Amino acid sequence: MASPYLCPSCKTNKTRFNIIEQKPKSVKLDPQSGEIMEEFAADQAGPLHLPYRGPDKKIQCGVCGLIENEEAFVKRAQYMNKQS
Repeated sequence: MASPYLCPSCKTNKTRFNIIEQKPKSVKLDPQSGEIMEEFAADQAGPLHLPYRGPDKKIQCGVCGLIENEEAFVKRAQYMNKQS
């Protein structure tokens, strides 16, 4: 469901945002070179590799550049709607 946003930093932007979709990739790196040695499917990473538990997307304010979880922008809009 769509929700209105309001930037929690500049507190003026209600319309200009960048939605950043996060697509994690589980990998094993070479410790010396940093090269990817192996890529794992999400359920095949093994017992020593924790799965990604972060948000699916982040939001960037198109005015001031703040990048936060979507919830911060939604909560600020809800708070300001209650104040009006």
